[in-house]
Amino acid sequence: MTEFALHGHDLFGEVVKPKASGPVAERFTLPPFTVLDARMAEWQERKRAWAALGIRGEVGRSAKTYNIHDWADENAGGSKADGDGTSIFDPTVCELAVRWFSPAGGQVVDPFAGGSVRGIVAGCLGRQYWGCDLRTEQVAANEVQAEQIAPQVRPVWVCGDSMETLADAPEADFVFSCPPYGDLEKYSDDPRDLSAMDWHAFVAAYKRIILRSVGRMKPDTFACFVVGDFRDGKGFYRNFVSETIDGFEQAGARLYNEAILATPVGTAAMRVTKQFEASRKMAKTHQNVLVFCKGDPRTAARKCGA
Repeated sequence: MTEFALHGHDLFGEVVKPKASGPVAERFTLPPFTVLDARMAEWQERKRAWAALGIRGEVGRSAKTYNIHDWADENAGGSKADGDGTSIFDPTVCELAVRWFSPAGGQVVDPFAGGSVRGIVAGCLGRQYWGCDLRTEQVAANEVQAEQIAPQVRPVWVCGDSMETLADAPEADFVFSCPPYGDLEKYSDDPRDLSAMDWHAFVAAYKRIILRSVGRMKPDTFACFVVGDFRDGKGFYRNFVSETIDGFEQAGARLYNEAILATPVGTAAMRVTKQFEASRKMAKTHQNVLVFCKGDPRTAARKCGA
């Protein structure tokens, strides 16, 4: 596959590559530090370039989806929400995860597909993609977007419950997903939908899906989940990050990297005064990027190339 030109081509047909901030960024797209700063100019430039392709990760969300801003004071702070309040996935996060932790031409498996972002970005970067979502309207919207944006890319989205469909998923060179944040957003009334479950049922089902996902991983490969903690009805954190780590460790994939994704402040600047005065809750402006390895990390790294 020819090199994907995120920023287009110049007059001579060469791929346009913005000047990197230094040799580390030039080699790895952005520096692989444990604080990933989504507020920096280089990050935002790449994000705008991906958005310019026409990716709209929120398309396909049903009327059951709650506006994340309504939950912001008590929960995750809207750190992954767009201007309309519907959560979307940052394409720059996706680009980095796919470039850093999967081999060229490799198979990406996504048990919580949601919108089109991860599938389209993975496909544009030359990876095969398989993602699962419960909602037929979401899968249909993703397929329409992929055809409009990059018809040469063929991500595969299947409709169903990951608890069942993962048995037929391809073997994975990289498992990559952003799971639902408990009941922070509700996507449907389907009893199989994790967002419709109470906390204890949610954790049990979530860990079973992680177990099945790890079961699809080839030996010596990586997995990456982007997660964020959120609060219960009394305002205490659920400890979702630790539950995710525990699920992978029990399934046989050990925690290998943890990074903080510092997200733009956005609406948190307007909410923080009232929120902090009333309850001393700090405004949440970060997520956690968790990378796991099944097998030997050095062998897994060699598969990913330089």
